[in-house]
Amino acid sequence: MKSLKPLLGTMRLPFVILAPACVLVGLGTAYNQTGVVNWFYSLMAVIAGVSAHISVNAFNEYFDFKTGLDARTQKTPFSGGSGTLQSHPELARGALVISWTSMGITALIGLFFLFRWGWEALPIGILGLFLLYGYTAWMVYNPILCLIAPGLGFGPLMVLSTHYALTGTLSFQAFTASLVPFFLVSNLLLLNQFPDLEADRSVGRRHYPVLLGRTASGYIYIAFLITTYLVIGAGVFYGVLPPFALLGLLTLFFAVQIIPNVWKNAENVPALIPSLGQNVLVNLLTPVLLAAGLFIR
Repeated sequence: MKSLKPLLGTMRLPFVILAPACVLVGLGTAYNQTGVVNWFYSLMAVIAGVSAHISVNAFNEYFDFKTGLDARTQKTPFSGGSGTLQSHPELARGALVISWTSMGITALIGLFFLFRWGWEALPIGILGLFLLYGYTAWMVYNPILCLIAPGLGFGPLMVLSTHYALTGTLSFQAFTASLVPFFLVSNLLLLNQFPDLEADRSVGRRHYPVLLGRTASGYIYIAFLITTYLVIGAGVFYGVLPPFALLGLLTLFFAVQIIPNVWKNAENVPALIPSLGQNVLVNLLTPVLLAAGLFIR
């Protein structure tokens, strides 16, 4: 019991709220398609999403501890890990147990829905489980995979699997909506890598801030952020998303503050800290507002 509280730190629970925000987009597209909400299936989808997020967080904590990265990272309120295993190295095995157990919960819920609706979404589930383990173990050493894997997990994989869980179908609307968390969450991890550049380089990680530098990576961040809002606007313009999906554009209030700061201060990590916080808000609020627009029929 004494070790339970610090072990919870490896889950990074304050950040797990991102998973329900992304699941909500899939619930929104399902409701927009069917006009009904199955509350039991919705709860199962949320649990699966939260478990997946806890799993990848705990794997990240474990592997970063084992490589020694945690001891070299410049921590910020939004990046750098929890520091739990640095303070309690004896809990490393427990973090690994949490990782695999959480992955198992996600897999079991996925199997439930596959038996309920059919096996059409099996490739999505397999790829999702692979990402949970493979992101920190392998993908952080490949710049392209490191960039797109987080967005792929929280975007198309999480949104489409949620939509499938509630409807038994896959839809182009759900895929279009999933591109919003795809670009946002890829950006979330990208910007959070700016403070970690030197530490990540020292253990061989090869993401774009290491490969290209912070300034060039800042341009990627800005392009992804702009594309997020273009997806919403284009989706509504072409009738794929309902008009109220434009609610997602309200977070432009934060984006217009983040973009010039990243543009000017990519190499100045302390000056970027406010943008790291605003970036978290954009990641949480934009999917929720988009989902709210999808629920208005």
